[in-house]
Amino acid sequence: MTDSERHEQADAVRKFLSTRRARITPQQAGLPVFGVKRRVTGLRREEVALLAGVSIDYYIRLERGNLSGASDSVLDSLSHALQLDDAERAYLYDLARAATASGRRPLTASGRRPPAATARIRPVVLRMLDAMTGLPAYIRNGRFDILAANSLGQALYAPVYDSPLFAQRGPVNTARFLFLDPGSADFWPEWEKAANDSVALLRTETGRSPRDKGLTDLIGELSTKSDEFAQRWARHDVKFHRSGVKQLHHPLLGNLALPYEALHLPADPGLCLTIYSPEPDSPERQALDLLASWTGSTARER
Repeated sequence: MTDSERHEQADAVRKFLSTRRARITPQQAGLPVFGVKRRVTGLRREEVALLAGVSIDYYIRLERGNLSGASDSVLDSLSHALQLDDAERAYLYDLARAATASGRRPLTASGRRPPAATARIRPVVLRMLDAMTGLPAYIRNGRFDILAANSLGQALYAPVYDSPLFAQRGPVNTARFLFLDPGSADFWPEWEKAANDSVALLRTETGRSPRDKGLTDLIGELSTKSDEFAQRWARHDVKFHRSGVKQLHHPLLGNLALPYEALHLPADPGLCLTIYSPEPDSPERQALDLLASWTGSTARER
């Protein structure tokens, strides 16, 4: 790890721990509050140390960015003291793994090995993707590059594929579209939520893949070109992308509320298969059936 990488790593640790500490009040932590005016809105360092069962000097060392050698029991106690959710706890473990100079910490808190960056989609996965003719689906990496999509997935994400951003460069990247193409506000009716989620997911990915140059370049580009991205990046929020309902506005179909599942591919670390599956007989199901008929007709004509 270079000196620059060590500095960036320490800065990520410092800001993550300090922002988590700042959001918790003494009342939320179950600590007594006296009449003395507090200079901080959240917990003091000594209060976090008390809650985590470590010395104040040791916690100060941790918050200054030095997680190297921190044991699982310390990380667990710190996660409890800071009331971290599952995604935040996994991110803390990823930061600790990256800070371990020996590089012998192979697993994250969730038991997953750090993903390896890859752009190759195995033929069997592509066949599975193409076989899902009635459900929009696509495969992305941790940088939000869409590496493959079935016909219905491409039709659903037509505004992204048609963006001028990708006319001269590829692959299609939903984070670039979200923050650099003004048309993204039309495609995502809940733009604020989409923006918050995307930045939090990219922050999570930096913990898993701290040496991914493509990821670093993407974050640098978006931080430079988009104030909206830079403001959110400074919050150090993280989250998991597993399931939910995504609100989209298709130029031909109108507003759609589409349930989705995001499935990580165990044999392809770093890749995620996202599938949209609306309820039978729902307006969304009917809209996708209509889109599928148009897509099928276009494919036959070609």
